[in-house]
Amino acid sequence: MIQEKKAVVLVSGGLDSATVLAIAKKQGYQLHAISFDYGQRHRFELEAAQKVCQAVGVLEHVVFRLDTSIFRGSALTNDIAVPHNRTDAELSEGIPVTYVPARNTIFLSVGLGFSESVGANDLFIGVNAVDYSGYPDCRPEFISAFEVMANLATKAGVEGQRLRVHTPLVSLTKAEIIRRGIELGVDYGMTHSCYDPDQYGNSCGECDSCKLRLKGFHEAGIADPIRYQKLSRP
Repeated sequence: MIQEKKAVVLVSGGLDSATVLAIAKKQGYQLHAISFDYGQRHRFELEAAQKVCQAVGVLEHVVFRLDTSIFRGSALTNDIAVPHNRTDAELSEGIPVTYVPARNTIFLSVGLGFSESVGANDLFIGVNAVDYSGYPDCRPEFISAFEVMANLATKAGVEGQRLRVHTPLVSLTKAEIIRRGIELGVDYGMTHSCYDPDQYGNSCGECDSCKLRLKGFHEAGIADPIRYQKLSRP
């Protein structure tokens, strides 16, 4: 009897993670999904994550809750204004105030524990080093370093069951990600990307995440199916 290969996928509910989930499914993995409730102001993404996971048919979807007090100084978790309408030059400079301290390191560490617990040697995350907002924990060198650490720090790794961290979107533009997702049947109407939505979950259309998303759909020649409060020109 052939044992089905397993993967843990970090699913935020955004465009990128929905695409990664579809890629992992296409590759034939038995899917275990994990999302994180860390006090983010864009909590509608958790509802989106649930919808995306149900649509794909994951084996299980875990929502891991973190004490929100550990994340300080970020506009996504504190009473700090989310930047709107930043220029392309501003988007490419420095680390923005929406950076959450060590977020992907923490998320991947929890995902690593989940992976080892369910017997999965493959961990997927939707980081991107092309169309992104300057976060240091989205770079390929960070992922490579984490994978080395993971194989040194786990029973599975020490016993030769090598764990791999997959980043299938890391070198793609947002437009390329969207086209790939459309090919795989991803319903982007289920996803949520906005950092500063209104009380109904409508995206602002002006934060960094919205601008990158809108730019991607524009360059892909595809209409974005979600609802916006305002539409900035890509």
